[in-house]
Amino acid sequence: MAYLERASPTLKETLLKIYRAEKPIEVDQHFHEFGSIEYHIKYSVSDPNIVHVSTSTLLETQGAVTLKEISSYTYEVIKNIGVGVIDIVDPPRLGFQLTLGLNLDNIPRGKEAIKIITRISELQAIILSSQLKEMLRSLNFQDDSRSINNMPIRIVYHPSEPFYVFKQPEKITAVFPMNFKDNSDVVIATSFFQELVEVGSQKDMGKAPQCSWSPIPPLQLRGEPVQDLTTNSGFVSFDITSRHIEGKRLDKTVWNLLNFYACAKYHIKCSRGYIQRRMRKRMETLVKVFLSYITYTHESTTIVDIS
Repeated sequence: MAYLERASPTLKETLLKIYRAEKPIEVDQHFHEFGSIEYHIKYSVSDPNIVHVSTSTLLETQGAVTLKEISSYTYEVIKNIGVGVIDIVDPPRLGFQLTLGLNLDNIPRGKEAIKIITRISELQAIILSSQLKEMLRSLNFQDDSRSINNMPIRIVYHPSEPFYVFKQPEKITAVFPMNFKDNSDVVIATSFFQELVEVGSQKDMGKAPQCSWSPIPPLQLRGEPVQDLTTNSGFVSFDITSRHIEGKRLDKTVWNLLNFYACAKYHIKCSRGYIQRRMRKRMETLVKVFLSYITYTHESTTIVDIS
């Protein structure tokens, strides 16, 4: 899946280090984040005005829409982060999806520099969001015909966390097959998802996408890879209607979908930690009570000498 923060912390830290350096420093850094996102940063003292940032992500889609290439719309969004600062290198560095040339001399000073560098560090978030936005736009809410657009679209942003998007009458459904490694997490997750459905059905949640949970996959996913449909925590589904992708809501909806898996894992881990802390405190209290009882019993016992 994607991630809870839009900006890559390592990319941002490295770019700030280069930008703030009193004199040019050699940087040739290659790293991965979140298991599926790859970066390469190249900065040379022989060319102190340009920083090259290359990136790629595991992107697999299957179904009516396949977006393995970065669209022209996404390119324009990236270039507009800093006009005169960002150049898109064509072709990109070998093995990467995209390479940017960052002109350090054109980055404004002060707080504006931090803002631009932070936005550049959100590069993968922009790419991933743009791709899913185009998918949602391409699925016509008004067209209810049984066409190829009704087929599930398999989206993989993390090797072990695919999810599906498919069209239904007047809505689009996103389905997340949920898996957890620890048995305790599975128990907590199952209760959490059931509670999520119950809370989502309340009247004051009427504007949120309708949520459902099932231990078995929806019929629409029949025929998809067995490994995707083999779960230990069931399938969580969200129904996206046209109102959820209107105007600024589209960006929020897309970001929430991209981060649902990460958000769920985070809350499950926090819940498990909370439960364990409560159990330890309860155990400590019981031990103190037991020791007090033993001590009291020992002190109050009369020893009779029968010799």
